[in-house]
Amino acid sequence: MPLPISERGRQMPASPFRKLAPFAEQAKRQGKKVYHLNIGQPDIATPPSLFEAVRQADIPVLAYSHGAGTDSYRQKLAAYYHRAGIEVSTEEILVTTAGSEAILFALLTCLNPGDELLVPEPFYGTYTAFAIAAGVSIVTVTATIDTGFALPPLADFEAVITPRTRAILLCNPSNPTGHVYTRAELEGLLGICQRHGLYLLSDEAYREYCYDGAKATSALNLPGGDEYVVVLDTISKRYSACGARVGSLVTRNKTVWQAAFHFAQMRISPPGLGMLLGEAAVELPESYFDENRAEYQARRDLTVRRLRAMLGVRCLVPGGAFYVMPHLPVDDAERFGEWLLREFSYDNQTLMLSPAAGFYQTPGLGRQQVRLAYVLNLKDLDAAMTVLEQALLAYPGRVEEPVAAEAAELAGA
Repeated sequence: MPLPISERGRQMPASPFRKLAPFAEQAKRQGKKVYHLNIGQPDIATPPSLFEAVRQADIPVLAYSHGAGTDSYRQKLAAYYHRAGIEVSTEEILVTTAGSEAILFALLTCLNPGDELLVPEPFYGTYTAFAIAAGVSIVTVTATIDTGFALPPLADFEAVITPRTRAILLCNPSNPTGHVYTRAELEGLLGICQRHGLYLLSDEAYREYCYDGAKATSALNLPGGDEYVVVLDTISKRYSACGARVGSLVTRNKTVWQAAFHFAQMRISPPGLGMLLGEAAVELPESYFDENRAEYQARRDLTVRRLRAMLGVRCLVPGGAFYVMPHLPVDDAERFGEWLLREFSYDNQTLMLSPAAGFYQTPGLGRQQVRLAYVLNLKDLDAAMTVLEQALLAYPGRVEEPVAAEAAELAGA
C-alpha cells in the first residue's frame, strides 16, 4: 500500500500552461510542427551582453551571496527602479529566485495559514499553486470580457472581505488578459487595503510592455501605500531571460521586508550567475525596451487582427504584457486543445494553447476561452493563426452559442 502524500500535495494542480505538454510531445514524435502559444517564453534573443558578463567574470569560487542578494546587484536594481520612476533604496529590495519566489515569500510573510487572498480573476494560474503551498485560500472577484477584463467594481471586493482576508493580489499589466490597470483602479484597491488593514501585492513582471503609448502605474507610486504595498518583480520577461531565475520583492514596509528576508535566509542566497546576468541587463539602454515593445505590439496587432477575422471568435485588444484571451466557438477549450495536438494538423502543423479554465477559480468559467502568448516571430505567429483558423472550422465540438457558464460570464453575471 503506497504511503500517503500531504494534503497540499494532493491539492497541487497541474500547470495550466503545461497541462497539455504530453500531447505536444506526442505530436512532435509524429513529425508535426507544434507552435507553442501556451507559455510566455519569448523567442526574442536574450541580449548577448548578459552572457558576456558571465564569461568575463573572474570567479575563483562561486560562493553564497548575502541572502538579500549582492550589494552590487541591489544597487543597480535601485538605479533601474529610479529610471522607471520608482524611488526605492537598496534596503527595500530583496533579490529572489525569480518572481516565483517573490510571490511565495510575499504570501508566507503577509498571510497566515487559513487566511484569505483576494484576486481578480482570470489570474496568473500559478497563483493557485503558491496559495496552496502557503496554506491560504484564494477568493476571487470576476472580471469579464464585456468590460475588457477591467477591474471589477470595488463594491464586489468589499462584498467578499471577511475577518480572514489579509491581502489583495493582482498582476499589472495582467497575465493572462493583457489589461493594464489604471492609476484610478489601483488607488481604489489601495483605499480598500487602507480601510480594512490589507496588503496590496502587485506583480509587475511586464512593466515595460504596454502599448499604444500606455504606461503601467507601479503600486509603489501610490500615495499612502508605503505600509501596504509589496511589489513582486522578475527579469524573466523584461529581458527575455526566463532561465536566469532572478526576481525581486520590493517594499518600503520594513517589517515585511525583514520577515521576507528571514525566509530568504532559509534558502541561503539567490542564484549567483543569475545576478551577474541581472547586473548586465540593468546596463542595457532604454532603446532595448523601445525595440522590443514595438515588436510585441506588432505581434499583438497581427494576433488580434487574425483572431477577429475568425468566425465566432471574440477578442479584445490587450493593452500590455504579451497575452490575449479570446472567446472561441468551442464546446470546451481543454478538449479543443487536446484535439489540436492529438488529432488535428494543417500542412503537418498544429499548435499548443492554454485552456483558460486554469486561470479562473470559479468552476465553469473560462470553458470557451484560451490564453494565447504572442511570443513568436511574425512569420510563425501568422502561420499559427492560420492553423487555429482551420482547426476551428474542422473541430467537431464547434458551437455557435456560449455554453451556460460562459454565457453568464459574457453577460457580466
